[in-house]
Amino acid sequence: MALDKNQIAQRIAKEVKDGYYVNLGIGIPTLVANYVREDISVEFQSENGVLGMGPFPFEGEEDADIINAGKQTITTLAGASFFDSAFSFGMIRSQKVDLTILGAMEVAENGDIANWKIPGKMVKGMGGAMDLVASAENIIVAMMHVNKAGESKLLKKCSLPLTGVGCVKKIVTELAVIEVTPKGFKLLERAPGVTVEDIKNATEGTLIIEGEIPEMEF
Repeated sequence: MALDKNQIAQRIAKEVKDGYYVNLGIGIPTLVANYVREDISVEFQSENGVLGMGPFPFEGEEDADIINAGKQTITTLAGASFFDSAFSFGMIRSQKVDLTILGAMEVAENGDIANWKIPGKMVKGMGGAMDLVASAENIIVAMMHVNKAGESKLLKKCSLPLTGVGCVKKIVTELAVIEVTPKGFKLLERAPGVTVEDIKNATEGTLIIEGEIPEMEF
């Protein structure tokens, strides 16, 4: 059975290690903070100027002045700090962020990512994605495997304007965990109940399958 968005975030949370500084993009990535192990220390950074984000607030406990880069209300942990965007982007550009988790519209088999613009459609803005992909060395994409038309978002070549080139290391979708390698998309794990054939049918780019592919564990 394919994962829902919360389960995608839950699986990605396993990639977050003790001591990491992590930037979460908007969409599914913002959910990752809800699933990080309680026995490790992680600092979540948001490019609008927050270090030390916590999980989303419970309904009725929101503070409208405390938001992430996606304008969603957030909580902060003890010791959290606030600063201007220039300082925040200084952290990003000086590679102080260990892991960046982004949403995407398309990812190509060489690691290119398109996640900011669909030609002809109005967008709020580019945000900090281009700074993040230009600076980060460890980028995981959280997204659905196919678009609303049922077309694969894991492609041989992106068709939308690129955000970054050759930068994505790993992808987690509702169907699979996939590593981006020089030879294409390497299938690492499949969602519970999802077959390798399901993933092959939903992937346009080159899919590398080696041996038995295990089911994801949470």
